[in-house]
Formats: sequence, C-alpha cells, structure tokens
Amino acid sequence: MDIYIEKLQVTDAEGLYKFELENRLFFEEMVPTRGDDYYNPEIFKNRHEALLEEQVQGDAYFYLIKDKDSSIIGRINVVDIDKSQKIGHLGYRVGQAHIGKSIATKALKLLLETVIEIDIKQIKAKTTTNNIASQRVLEKNGFERIATVGEEFELNGQKLNFVYYILTIRVSSY
Repeated sequence: MDIYIEKLQVTDAEGLYKFELENRLFFEEMVPTRGDDYYNPEIFKNRHEALLEEQVQGDAYFYLIKDKDSSIIGRINVVDIDKSQKIGHLGYRVGQAHIGKSIATKALKLLLETVIEIDIKQIKAKTTTNNIASQRVLEKNGFERIATVGEEFELNGQKLNFVYYILTIRVSSY
C-alpha cells in the first residue's frame, strides 16, 4: 500500500477525530486509554489546537499517515523535543483496518527522513512487552533495544513492562 505522511493541520481536526473514535477500542487494547474527555468533540478540538501550537513552537511534530486517497490511516509523532540535546520521543498508531500491512514500518521510515530536516539527532521510543509488532517496526528502522523496565503495570488484565528503544541519527556527508 502506498502511503505518505503529512504534517498535522487545522483542517485535519474532523478527520482525525473520526479516526480516533473509530479506533478507540482497538487502541485501548494496547495502550492506556486517553479517557472519555478526549472523545468529547469540544475538548478534542481544543486539544487539536494545542497540538498545532506545540508544533509551531517546535516542541513536537505531528504527522498523519495517509493513503493514496488522502484518508487518515494512522498518525506518527515526535514529541517532548529537547531542543538543546536534539532528542525527541516517538509515538505512532495505525488504525485497526490497516494493521499487518507494514504501514507503521513505512511511515517510520518516512518520518526518519523528515527528522533530519527538523534537526533531531536522537529519537527515543517505548512499547510494551506484549506489542511484538511495534518492537519489529522499531527494529526494522534501526532502533536499538536498550532496556526492559522491571516495574510491571497492568493493562486489560495483563501484567506488562515497557521496552525502551533508541535511535541515533547519523547524517552522512557526501
């Protein structure tokens, strides 16, 4: 499947809200819930505006993963950017209908080409011990597994740990 990533814009609010709502139960099987308030249309709109402001400030970059028809099929972000250290934290999610199609792997590859332009030198990521697919996405894109934290937490009745990854971006000079 051909995909592209596009920086989050004001006009994406309605489509993104629909995407998040349609995939809520699926996402909540793998990651802690964002809470009921997140899905309140007015609160979602306000949060969307806050994300756009954060992006303008250079503290985070939010991208939508889109298919050839410009439909939102996922999102991928670099957040909590430490500008002095040039370090950001990765987050991504792909809609349930598009799982198993290498969408996250392709989107991350596209994002890594983009972060060079925004002067990020290192990206940190974390996933859970049960999310093997996410671990594969990170490893296929060159991330190195650096730790599994021993402190367990419970998600949907399952005891889990976080698995931490890091990628140092080396810019080759020709």
